[in-house]
Amino acid sequence: MKVYQTNEIRNIALIGNSGSGKTTLAEAILLEGGVINRRGEVTAKNTVSDYQPIEQDYGNSVFSTVLHTEYNDKKINLIDTPGMDDFRGSVVSALHVVGSALIVINTPHGIESGTESAYRITEDAHKPAIFLFNHLDHENANYDQTLEQAKTLYGNKVTPIQYPVNAGPGFNTIIDVLKMKQYKYPIDGGKPEITDIPDSEKEKADALHNELVEMAAENDEGLMELYFDKGTLSEDEMRQGIKLGMIERSLFPVFCSGAKHDIGVSRLMEFITNITPSPAEAVEIPELNGKHPKVDPSAPTSLFVFKTTIEQHVGEITFFKVMSGTVKEGQDLTNSNSGNKERISQIYVNAGKNRTKVSEMIAGDIGSTVKLKETKVNHTLSEKEAAYNFKPIEFPTSRHTIALYAINEADEEKVGEMFQKLHDEDPTYLVEYSKELKQMLVHCQGEYHLNALKWFYSNIFKIDIDFKAPKIPYRETITKSAQADYRHKKQSGGAGQFGEVHLVIEPYTEGSEPRTTFKMNDKDQKMSVRDTQEVKLPWGGKLIYHNCIVGGAIDTRFLPAILKGIMEKMEEGPLTGSYARDIRVYVYDGKMHPVDSNEISFKLAGRNAFSRAFKEAGPKILEPIYNLEVVVPSERMGDVMSDLQGRRALIMGMGSEKGYEKIEAKVPLKEMFKYITTLSSLTQGRGRFSIAFDGYEKVPQEVQEELLHSYEAELVED
Repeated sequence: MKVYQTNEIRNIALIGNSGSGKTTLAEAILLEGGVINRRGEVTAKNTVSDYQPIEQDYGNSVFSTVLHTEYNDKKINLIDTPGMDDFRGSVVSALHVVGSALIVINTPHGIESGTESAYRITEDAHKPAIFLFNHLDHENANYDQTLEQAKTLYGNKVTPIQYPVNAGPGFNTIIDVLKMKQYKYPIDGGKPEITDIPDSEKEKADALHNELVEMAAENDEGLMELYFDKGTLSEDEMRQGIKLGMIERSLFPVFCSGAKHDIGVSRLMEFITNITPSPAEAVEIPELNGKHPKVDPSAPTSLFVFKTTIEQHVGEITFFKVMSGTVKEGQDLTNSNSGNKERISQIYVNAGKNRTKVSEMIAGDIGSTVKLKETKVNHTLSEKEAAYNFKPIEFPTSRHTIALYAINEADEEKVGEMFQKLHDEDPTYLVEYSKELKQMLVHCQGEYHLNALKWFYSNIFKIDIDFKAPKIPYRETITKSAQADYRHKKQSGGAGQFGEVHLVIEPYTEGSEPRTTFKMNDKDQKMSVRDTQEVKLPWGGKLIYHNCIVGGAIDTRFLPAILKGIMEKMEEGPLTGSYARDIRVYVYDGKMHPVDSNEISFKLAGRNAFSRAFKEAGPKILEPIYNLEVVVPSERMGDVMSDLQGRRALIMGMGSEKGYEKIEAKVPLKEMFKYITTLSSLTQGRGRFSIAFDGYEKVPQEVQEELLHSYEAELVED
């Protein structure tokens, strides 16, 4: 393969709803470019994309696939992405490195939830987008209705370049209003017959052509002046205006296809090579250190890693974009994230699992390499003198959390090791071991994402796993003051153990001052604070520990042991074993023995005195509350509101956002389990939400009773 220069490269992501035909379109594009000589089919499990076993099992894309083809003396790098929203991390990473997006629409179904999600991701990334109305050969294909939907959602920026003459079974004819030509394809696809537009379509084509000319002219003052002077623009001038409009996202071209029969594909590829921005013209990834490397083959070499995968017999494959300079086989580069050196031993261009070896790649190109030691997704490799570090991909935050465990306890360590491999391939899989909850928690995007995880453990790693609902990180606190004392005494031959502690506890609020008098046994007990320790708790809140000992009742050397005993009980609250917080403790009296008193004695005395006082101090369980923002179609508002009320949500506000209704609420974490599944069901996949931790609040009394009974039952079982 020839070495393509930056201006000869186009990088495109294929995105859209599952079932829109992205993988089939990729086959047609590769066939047109001569990369393959026979088109595969998803049902036959022989496509260049979707080559991984899980994808062939599911019949859907699970990972993005990097592809390439050659057309019109240009190289087109394609990234075919999954259409299911649970795998949108692959869409986000693909859009980070490409210059444009091709949003494939299943025309019989119109604008689906996955189409809307794909569009929003292009909006966030500020990437040019083309709409491709696919499946126009289907009996239910309705081009005009789908176009009207798109314009309603995204405005008149959605601009037809093409429209179908005979959508439905037998579809084979397209009018192109940029070329002002008719394209008629053989019934089974292939090279089109290009003719003048027939009289029956001339009026419609002229009107759409004039609209396109106006849209193109609006993107440049010089073009606008030409348009006013001549009343029209040449094809080259229109190309210039369309490209500027695409880059500014003020114009979204619409194309037509029946990708299964290769109808409309060659013209689409011509448009991509002629008009979509090259890497030098596209919005590039910013450099974190304030440098602005040029997409220039003569600049210092730098690569950005956007994807890794593991293949049997090959190992880890690292996919990169050449951000600047020229990368050559055998070149040594420095990982800007770790400082380690990496050798680029081999360079490949990709077509799914097929790789073609090349000796070098120019700035703007996309390729892969193998056998890197410590380079992962979001890492930058560059020549030492450049020391670039490019902005990382911001992957979607998790929307679903569940506890993962190995059915065979002997496999627990393996489960963690294998998860790291999955995370490297799909960084939207996150795992943590919660010491507090004693659970391994998996954070992911939803049920489909979780099912894919289980598939890998069962079919690739051969480890039996299962899932449980995650425990909730409750907190315990108190609502009033209470006094308690405890004597620890133990004698078993030789030296014994003795320690006695008297203390008072009360709720702590930020900025409050210690009290000097307490009512105990109907008498006022004065407290004189001699020393204070403020403990900021790792799980939130504080413990304020006051030494109020007078007359040497307890030696000061035993006070740290008392605090240690109290902290042990703070880590395992007396009510449900949850962390305790926001408590002030006054140790004011006690007794010791000249021989038998030691640190362990006072630790146990302090622990038990604290536990006794806690239970008498109006103990309450606190639950984590999250700020929830839900965006839903207007017609589903009532269903979503009813569901939220059943989740103990407190509605904080409502508003409208681009044809959708937005609900802001506070909701307990306990009630959010599997919310992504429920919301998807209520809104046919069109609803979306985000949550962020807000704070802790007291649980209702009935919930507290339920939690106490559950904890007691657990203790009995143990």
